[in-house]
Amino acid sequence: MPYSKPAASAPSSVEKEIAKLRDRINRELITVFPQTQPKSLYEPARYIITGSGKRIRPILVIIGAKCISNKVDAVMPVALAVEILHNFTLVHDDIMDKADLRHGRETVHKKWDIDTAILSGDVMHAISYQLITRSKVKNPLPILDLFLSATITVCDGQAFDKEFETRHNVTLPEYLTMIDYKTGRLISAALEMGGLAVGATSIQAKALRDFGSSIGRAFQIQDDLLDVMGGEKSGKTVGGDIIEGKKTFLLLKSLELAKGKDRALLQTVIKEKGIDKSRVPEVKAVFEKCGAVQEAKNAIETEYNKALKLASKLPNKDGRDMLLGLAAYLMKRDY
Repeated sequence: MPYSKPAASAPSSVEKEIAKLRDRINRELITVFPQTQPKSLYEPARYIITGSGKRIRPILVIIGAKCISNKVDAVMPVALAVEILHNFTLVHDDIMDKADLRHGRETVHKKWDIDTAILSGDVMHAISYQLITRSKVKNPLPILDLFLSATITVCDGQAFDKEFETRHNVTLPEYLTMIDYKTGRLISAALEMGGLAVGATSIQAKALRDFGSSIGRAFQIQDDLLDVMGGEKSGKTVGGDIIEGKKTFLLLKSLELAKGKDRALLQTVIKEKGIDKSRVPEVKAVFEKCGAVQEAKNAIETEYNKALKLASKLPNKDGRDMLLGLAAYLMKRDY
């Protein structure tokens, strides 16, 4: 059965609870960088963490804890650490991507300069670790070890992504590994860290980790699909990935399936590192004709359903309901 995204509806009680968590996290984030000097170090750090992010990763930390226990008060510093690490990666990603805007605001290196952005990112990186070591969870060392491991994996993913820009022979399995590292790992680690902070068993921790991996993969494939099927409401330039020649699930799957002139067109996108905006409809037509769009929807459904089954292994119903609600919220995007 093809993937069908959850239907849009009025905010559920779970969505309202998620909104409350987001508000609390935003209030707490403001307190993380109380320092005023050196101004050139802490002002950019405060600037990036007060952007309009959805705070999905710290929310996942708290929900991961709640899936195990209702006693989650000590988990907030861990949640903040994950969000600060995520924003640190965005600062450095924006430098590498030469991006001028993020969420409608100037990127840090654009508003200040590259040196300032690198240094501010570095201090955010260090403070994220400090938040975990100074938290009141019973045993922070396994959480810190997981956090460090996830950080390394995210860097691996970013490095693969950069390498792919200059390679003409990237395969779909390689791409899936890259998104598992770059996008999925911090999502899965956030859930697992939350669970470990309140005493999750190894089986429960694995269920949280695997849930995050599946949702992370589904989310990224859906993001690829949204690029060509989303329309203006998606908030993205339709076909932006095609114009830039990005290796996505759709492009790489189409290279596996398409033949003749259709495949030659896709190879042109790869070799020329993109294509003129006027030809995006041609490429989109190939994606649909060869079946890659349906394959993407099928992959999303597979990963989403895999995650739903994993949730049954988690002991606390309130947390499970929130986790499933957040998964539905993440997947509820128009295309």
